[in-house]
Amino acid sequence: MLGKFRPRHYLLSTTLLGSAVCISPAYAQDVPGGETVIEDASPIVVTGSRIQNPNLEQSSPVQVVGESEIGLRQATNAEELIGDLPGVSPGANSAVNNGGAGFASLNLRGVGTNRNLVLLDGTRLVPSSLLSETDLNIIPVALIERAEIVTGGASSVYGADAIAGVANFITKRDFAGVELASTVGITERGDGARYRFDVTVGANFDDGRGNAVLNIGYQKVEPVFQGGRAVSRDTYFLDGSLVGSGTTTPTRINNRIYNPADGALRDYVGSRDAYNFAPANYFQTPLERYNMFGAAQYEVADGIEIYAKGMFTRSKVQLSLASSGMFGDTWQLPLNNPFLPDAVRSEVCASNAISAADCAAAGAATSPNDPAYREVAAVINRRFIEAGPRIRNLTTNQFQVWAGVRGSITDAIDFDVYGLHGESDRKNSNINWGLKSRVQQALRANSTTECADPANGCVPINLFGDGTDISQEAIAFFNQPAGSTVSTRLSVVSGSISGELGNFLAGETPIGFALGAEYRKYGASQVSDVAFGTQDEVLGTGAPSPSFSGTYDVKEIFGELIVPIVEDVPGIYSLTAEAGIRLSDYSNTGTSTTWKAGGTWEPFRGYKLRGIYQHSVRSPNISELFTPITTGLANLAEDPCQGSSPVGNAALTAICIAQGAPPGTIGNIPSPSSGQINQTAGGNPNLDVEIADSYTLGLVVTPPQVPGLAITADYYHIKITDAITLPTPNDVFGPCFEEGDAAACALIRRNPLNGSLNGGGDTPGQIALLTNQGTITTSGVDLRINYGLPTGFGRLNFDLSGNWTEQSKFKASPTSINRECVGQYSTNCGFFAGEITPKYSFNVRATAQIDDFGDISLLWRWLDGADYERILDAEGIEPDYLHIPSYSYFDLTYRAKVADIFTLTLSVQNLLDKNPPLVSNYVGTTALNSGNTYPTTYDVLGRRYSLTASMRF
Repeated sequence: MLGKFRPRHYLLSTTLLGSAVCISPAYAQDVPGGETVIEDASPIVVTGSRIQNPNLEQSSPVQVVGESEIGLRQATNAEELIGDLPGVSPGANSAVNNGGAGFASLNLRGVGTNRNLVLLDGTRLVPSSLLSETDLNIIPVALIERAEIVTGGASSVYGADAIAGVANFITKRDFAGVELASTVGITERGDGARYRFDVTVGANFDDGRGNAVLNIGYQKVEPVFQGGRAVSRDTYFLDGSLVGSGTTTPTRINNRIYNPADGALRDYVGSRDAYNFAPANYFQTPLERYNMFGAAQYEVADGIEIYAKGMFTRSKVQLSLASSGMFGDTWQLPLNNPFLPDAVRSEVCASNAISAADCAAAGAATSPNDPAYREVAAVINRRFIEAGPRIRNLTTNQFQVWAGVRGSITDAIDFDVYGLHGESDRKNSNINWGLKSRVQQALRANSTTECADPANGCVPINLFGDGTDISQEAIAFFNQPAGSTVSTRLSVVSGSISGELGNFLAGETPIGFALGAEYRKYGASQVSDVAFGTQDEVLGTGAPSPSFSGTYDVKEIFGELIVPIVEDVPGIYSLTAEAGIRLSDYSNTGTSTTWKAGGTWEPFRGYKLRGIYQHSVRSPNISELFTPITTGLANLAEDPCQGSSPVGNAALTAICIAQGAPPGTIGNIPSPSSGQINQTAGGNPNLDVEIADSYTLGLVVTPPQVPGLAITADYYHIKITDAITLPTPNDVFGPCFEEGDAAACALIRRNPLNGSLNGGGDTPGQIALLTNQGTITTSGVDLRINYGLPTGFGRLNFDLSGNWTEQSKFKASPTSINRECVGQYSTNCGFFAGEITPKYSFNVRATAQIDDFGDISLLWRWLDGADYERILDAEGIEPDYLHIPSYSYFDLTYRAKVADIFTLTLSVQNLLDKNPPLVSNYVGTTALNSGNTYPTTYDVLGRRYSLTASMRF
C-alpha cells in the first residue's frame, strides 16, 4: 500500500532503540545492530514530531512500551501500561475512591493532569472531564502496538497543553486474521477479580489496496474493600490513635453525644466515639467497560489513501463511601420533635438561654402554628448507618470518529488532511446520600408518624436511637437520587504536508520539514438536577455541582524543520539542528506563540548528544474559566483554633473571633471533620495564559562495538510561570496564624454557630481563588538501559528504566512558600503533585527467552523512601508516620507459545506479597491518602495472579 512512500522512511530512529521497542514479527523483523525494519509501506508515527522520516533524529527523548512488554503486563486497561513508569505520576485511577471521577488520567512529571496530552496514533482524543483530561480507559489495548511517551514537552508539535509531554498510543496497522484474547486475574485473598475479553478481526482486500479491522472488547474489575485489608480496617489519626469521622452514631449534637442506653449526654471524645468509615470504602473501584474500535484504509489511486477510524466506549465505575449523614451542618431543631429526649431538649434550651418553662412549653407544642412552638439552631452530626453506604455510579459513553486522506504530492513530499469529532457524556448518579431539605422537613414532626408538612410523603426521622431507629420509610423519603451529567465535545480539522527539501551543507540525509494548520473547537457542560446543583442539598457530597457550560476554539499554524548540517567528517558523524513553531489564536485568550529549538551531535557512530529548548503558552480550560464558585472540601488535619489551643492566648483568640467564631465557642471549637475543612473555590473568567519553558539535555549510546546495547540519559527542566493555581490550605493558614498576615486571615471564614471550619454553605472555610500567580518547577534525569544478547538456550534481554527527580516545586503565589515535594508527602504536596514523587525510582525487567520452552520474565519496581513534609511541625505525629522506607515489588511472568496460533501468559504480581506502608489517614489529601496509606503509589492488593490466553489465526 502507498508504494510511493519512500523506503528510507521506514527505519525507526535510534531514539527509539534506547527505549526497547518490541514490535510483533507480523509487522517487523529485527536486524543486526538492533534496528527495526518495517516490512510494509505504511506511514510511520514518530511521536514528538510531524516529520515522518525517522532517519532524521529528533531531539526530544521518547520512552516506549512495546508490544512484548504490553503482553507481559497483561494489562486490562491503558493506565496499567504506563502508570508505574519512572517519572510518570498517575492521576486519578482505580485506586481513587473518595474523590474519584469515573476515569483514569495521566500526570506526566507531576505538574498536573491538565498539562499533558493523551493521543491515539498522533491525534487528539475527546477530553473526558471539564479539565480537558483524557480517560485512559478508552484506549483499545488489544490493538495497541506500542505506547510512546515524550516527557520533555511537545507543545510546538501538538499544542501548548502538552507542556509536560504526550502519551501516544499507536495502533497496529494492516491487521489480517482473527485474534481472540482473554485475561483473568484474582488476588490471593480471593477478591478483586479482573476479566478482559477481546475479539479482533481484520482483512486485506482488493489485492492489498485496502485493509479493515474491528475490535470488540469487554473488561470487568471487581471491587476490593478497605475492610478486606489489615492496613485499612480501622482509621488512624496522626498521633497513632484509632479515630474516624465526627459524624457518628449515636447522634452528636453541639459536640455532645446522646447515649440512648441511659438517656444522658456526654462530651464527644474522638478516640471513643468517632465512626470508623474505612471498611465501606474501596481500595479498587469496580469497573465494567465495553469498547469497539474500527479502522479502514484504501488506496484509491497510486500513492493516495483514504482512511477512517471510529471508536465507542461505554464504561461504568462505582464508588462506595461510608453511610451518609448530617455532617455538622447547622440544623433548625424543633423543640417539640417527638423523638427528642428530655435530656437533649433541656441542654439545647440551656445553651440557647431558654428558660425551663419556655422549654417545656415548646416541647409540648402540637404544631408549628402553636404559639409556644420554637426551633433552635443546632450543629448535628448523625451517621445514617441504617441506609447503607453511599454509592456513586459513573456511567460514561464516549465516541470519536476520524476521516482523512493522505498520500504523496511528489516523490519527496507527503500530505495528510483529516477531521475528527468526539463526544463524551459521563452520568453521575448518587444513591443513599440523602437530601438536606427533606431531612429538615422530617425533623419538623407533630408526632412519630406525622410530619408538620406532609408534602412529598414526608415520614418523621428518629435521630436518637442506637443506629437501627431510622425507619426504612423515613430513609425512602429523604434518600432521593441526585446527579449530573458532564458532557465534552471536541472537533478538529487538521492538514499538513511533510517531506524533504534536499541536502544542506554536507551529507546525504535531506532536510525534513512539516507545515500545517489546525482548527480545534472544545465544548463542555455540566447539567445537574436541582438537588445536585444546590449548595448543601445533597448530604455528604462536599461541593455542589451547578449547571454551567463553556466553549472556545483555536486556530493554529505550525511548522517544523530538522536540518542535517554535517555528516561523516572527522569528529562529526552527524550534526543536526531542529526547530519548530506554532502560532495560536484562542477565542478566549487571544494569540500566542509556542516554539522549540534543539539539535543532536553524534561525534562518533553510536555516541550522540541531544538537547532541545521549548517555550509553551497554555490557555486556561473550560473548568478553570467557567466553574461556578461553590463551597466544598479541602484537607486540614488540625485547626489552630480547635479545642483548648486559643485558651489563654489573646492573639490567637482574637484571630479566631475575627474569622467568625463566636466568643463563647473559644475552648470548644471542634477539630476538622475527618481531616477536612470547607473550601470556597471555583473558576475565574479573568484568567490569562500560563507560560512554560523547558529544556532537555541528553546522551544516546548505541555502540557498534556492543551489539544489542542501548543507553539513554536525559536531564529535563520544566518551569511554569503565571501558572493557574489554587493556594493550599497551609499557604493561607501558615501566614495567618504564624505571621499574623491580615490578608491571609481574611481568607478564612468560620461556622457562625460553633466556630469550626465545617458546616453548610454558611461556612465558607478557606476562600481559594484561581489566579495566574503560581510557579511550578520540576527537573531531573531519565535513564534507560536496554541490552539483549543471544545465548546457548535462546536469548537474554535486560531493560532498566530509571528516574532521578531533582526538584518538584510549587508556589501558589508570590507570598506563598516555594514548596519542595520530592520525596515528601503531606496535604500540601498531594494538593499539587498528585501523589508521592520519589527522588529515585526504577523498573528493571530481565527476560530469558528459552528455546522450545517460552519466556520467563522478572520485573523489579523500586521506589525510594519518602518523608513527611520536612518544613511542617511534626510534633504529636506518630514517629512511624514520618518516614516511608524504600519499596521493592517483584512481578514474575511466564509466557509460552503452546501452538503456532496459541499463546499462554501467567503472571504473579507482587510476588513477595509486600504490604503497603501505614501512615494514617490524615497525612495527605483525601483522594490519595486513603486507607491509612497511599494506594496510588503502593500496592494495597497484595499478591495476585493473572492468566492470559491468546489465539490468532
